Amino acid sequence: MSPTKIQASSQLANVRYEIRGPLARRAAELEKAGHEIIKLNIGNPGAFGFRAPETMRLAMIENLRDADPYCHQKGIFSAREAVVMQQQSRGIMDANAEDVFIGNGVSEMILFSLRALLNQGDEVLVPSPDYPLWTAATHLADGTAVHYPCPPENNWLPDLDALARLLTPRTRAMVIISPNNPTGAVYPREVLAKMVAIAESHDLVIFSDEIYDQMTYEGAEYTPVATLARHTLCGTFSGLSKVYRACGFRVGWLSFSGEKDHAREYLMGLDTIASLRLCSNVVGQWAVQTALGGYQSIRDLVRPGGRLYQTRAAILDGCKRSNYLSVIPPRGAMYAFVRVDTSKLPNFDDQKFALDLLERKHVLVAPGTSFNVPYRDHFRITLLPDAETMVQVFGRMEELLDDYAAETGAKT
Repeated sequence: MSPTKIQASSQLANVRYEIRGPLARRAAELEKAGHEIIKLNIGNPGAFGFRAPETMRLAMIENLRDADPYCHQKGIFSAREAVVMQQQSRGIMDANAEDVFIGNGVSEMILFSLRALLNQGDEVLVPSPDYPLWTAATHLADGTAVHYPCPPENNWLPDLDALARLLTPRTRAMVIISPNNPTGAVYPREVLAKMVAIAESHDLVIFSDEIYDQMTYEGAEYTPVATLARHTLCGTFSGLSKVYRACGFRVGWLSFSGEKDHAREYLMGLDTIASLRLCSNVVGQWAVQTALGGYQSIRDLVRPGGRLYQTRAAILDGCKRSNYLSVIPPRGAMYAFVRVDTSKLPNFDDQKFALDLLERKHVLVAPGTSFNVPYRDHFRITLLPDAETMVQVFGRMEELLDDYAAETGAKT
């Protein structure tokens, strides 16, 4: 008799993370067959030759002997204190090391923060497009992700009237992502102030994902949400993965500020969850103080002449030259959310395009629908390859789109 089939948990029914899903698995198969794949689906700086600052590696080496034992479940004190000092330098004076949690990347802290907050059916306002882990983590915590639109017609900024209409008695939290993944939008201070006012008037927890905080272009101004939130609990997420090009260190943090007295039970619950995994990676935590207190080399990469800036310019030029593609210039982060002109390619489908681009041109992108949007005419690419590689990518994409046009008889 064959054994009973083992089913996946029903909690995974609405969980999607296509950035590392079937397309990425197919890319791995093609690589094993000997093909070189240009992977634009994920923001992984080290895979494109970026390196964490040497001072961070030295800090870990020098403290390696102190990394053998478990540390406190919230993280080593020097790392948490470094986060506090950075927050205070930005005008967030109520930051405290006791309210900083270090995790195995921001991803773990997103999962923990929602698991500690939500009961079945509780709702979380999540932007659309979103970084899909926020939606997935909400579902894993038995909550409901309610997506507020950030439409391209509004330069990817939130539609605040639509957001306000989505509030219900079950709404517990609002997620803000600026600088934004996947669109590259950087929310103006006045937009953030209005979002904070909505959250404060409805006693919502604010979760502000600021992992790309120093990654801005052409004068875009990053505003820490915690500088605006005084009358509700505000959790700020950041880490070493992006700005410091250290994804593999797996070090992220969550720092709480604003009104905290009424949230002590929640913070204790989060502490309990952190305790269950004993502690996060200790070795990487020794790099935090050096990273935040040292020379901010990211500025060299995002200014004119810097590698990220130049690749961004190549993407803008590629879209300008294309018969089919357009993009709202990303003002921050390391991504572009590219649009396909469906008036020229009326049967365009982002999932099919991504698979065809992979199979026929050996370029891996993330379909726009991966980011919880209702339209199928976008895809996301990362700015991490050098400009020359990106020129090749746009050549391959144009060839494929020309093939589509020829197949349908569309005029370009």
